[in-house]
Amino acid sequence: MDLGIASRKAIVCASSRGLGKACARALAEAGCEVVINGRDAKTLDATAAELVKITGAKVIAVAADVSTPEGQKALLAACPQPDILINNNAGPPLRDFRVLTRAQMIEGVTANMIVAIELIQKVIDSMMARNFGRIVNITSGSVKAPIPGLDLSSGARAGLTAFLAGVARTVADKNVTINNILPGAFDTDRLRGTLSKAAESKGKSIAQIAADRIATIPARRFGDPAEFGAAAAFLCSAQAGYITGQNLLIDGGTFTGAF
Repeated sequence: MDLGIASRKAIVCASSRGLGKACARALAEAGCEVVINGRDAKTLDATAAELVKITGAKVIAVAADVSTPEGQKALLAACPQPDILINNNAGPPLRDFRVLTRAQMIEGVTANMIVAIELIQKVIDSMMARNFGRIVNITSGSVKAPIPGLDLSSGARAGLTAFLAGVARTVADKNVTINNILPGAFDTDRLRGTLSKAAESKGKSIAQIAADRIATIPARRFGDPAEFGAAAAFLCSAQAGYITGQNLLIDGGTFTGAF
């Protein structure tokens, strides 16, 4: 399918690896000019070179922490008027909620709620003026099914979801959409790190911990990041203009609710 977004300009946050990288690749394959972002310049540059080689698209690498005003300024200097924005940021690590400090809570809410809102504030009016905009926020399956220990991440991302639910309805008539994708267990560096820590704490092999986790997923496997990227690219497509304010859960059937 031709997604109808060739030559569109896209910003993909936290895209040097993992799900963000998969989104950047899918958009580049669709013909977009893509600005990718990460804090490790070496990894980011390698990703940019890889995407250019694979897709032939124009890829601009911006090494910056988008949680900071300076990082956001650098990102928007590279692409002042994006047609597409994919918000993504790593979540806080597993912690018992009892040990969370005020500073840690503020940091978590900033990273997983406030930063996305700030970036949307900066790009929404130009999208509306051009009568095209696609905003996708990568949140988490824990928004629908909270995971003990990830309470801060779940709460911040749920807050972002509720905040933008109203905003999405105010810009839909300008062909600007805002949607969220809620990933379950995808085969990324983050998941492998989590499995490794679990294996160490439980005295089991990583393979056994992975097998135990896969057994809880009806699809009986972890997700392929490319699948996630393809879903994000569709939500950014010309054909997805009638989809807004929605939460797309991609978790291999793990969440058992009907709605």
